[in-house]
Order: sequence, then C-alpha cells, then structure tokens
Amino acid sequence: MSTLWYFAYGSNMHSGTLRGRRGVDYVRAVGGRLCGWQLVLDKPSLFGVGGAFANIVPRPSAQVLGVLFEVTEDDLAHIELTEGVLLRNYERVAVTVQPLRPRRAPEVPAVTLVSSRRDPSRLPTQRYMDLLIAGAQEHGLPARYVAALRRVPTGAESAAEQALRPLLDRLLRRP
Repeated sequence: MSTLWYFAYGSNMHSGTLRGRRGVDYVRAVGGRLCGWQLVLDKPSLFGVGGAFANIVPRPSAQVLGVLFEVTEDDLAHIELTEGVLLRNYERVAVTVQPLRPRRAPEVPAVTLVSSRRDPSRLPTQRYMDLLIAGAQEHGLPARYVAALRRVPTGAESAAEQALRPLLDRLLRRP
C-alpha cells in the first residue's frame, strides 16, 4: 500500500471530520508548519450558502500550521472528491512541510488543497471554527496558534446551511 502526506489546515485537521464525516482512515498524523503560505478564512462554499471556509494563499513571510496526515492514494482521491476538486472548488498543490515533532525532523513532501475562490465579505461560522480549534488541539498545535484561531471573527450559521449539513454528511461519507 503506497502512502503520501496530505496537509490539512481547515476542518480536516479534526479527526471527527476526516475519519468521521469523510470516512478516511489515515495511517498517522503529525502537526506541521507550511512556510510561505497564509491561512485565510474567506472561501465561499461550493453551494453558495453559509459561512466562509479555510484556504491558504501564497505569502513569502507567512506560515500556516496544520496537520500532516499519511493517507493512501485512494484516501486522497476521496478527500479531493468530497472537497470538490473535480468542480474546481479546490485544486491540489505540492508543498514541503516541516513536521513539528520530533524537533528538527526533516521536511516532507506533501499535497494540500487551495482555492482561487475568495469572498472577503464572508465570515466563518463558530461551528466551523470550533472544528479547526478542536483539530489543532487534538494534534498538539501550539497554544498561541489555537488562541489565534479563537480570535477569528465569526458569523451566524444560516438556516440553509443547517438544513444542508445532514445531506452533505451522508454524501461525503464513504459507503
């Protein structure tokens, strides 16, 4: 079984999302740092309802913390399917990530997903931010990063988003 590293920086950092909602049974997970990219929370949903989602954009002086997941090619294909890569919601990008543990671990080649779709007028919902915070804590990301996530302004979850979530949960889960 061939595996590769997938770098998650949004709700996929949370095992309840990746394993639970998406049905991806990753091999292992470790916190990681991606230099030259900045986390932004302004990506509109594929369906045009609800709050903003996580995305990363190139910025030479920035860094993004997230989680490196060792996954199979089939797992990555499922992640990409459920993130809308075929619909150009995100696209795969090759990156090099520094694992946070052990100290001085060598950088690893990984893939992540980025989007050109941005809408700065949107805010993430508190529910969405709670998933990022839980994932960051679960995988031991630094407390100051978790604190920064807690300070992100949030908007209310719409009724349409609440109604759509159960349907999406069924569609995203592997059979």
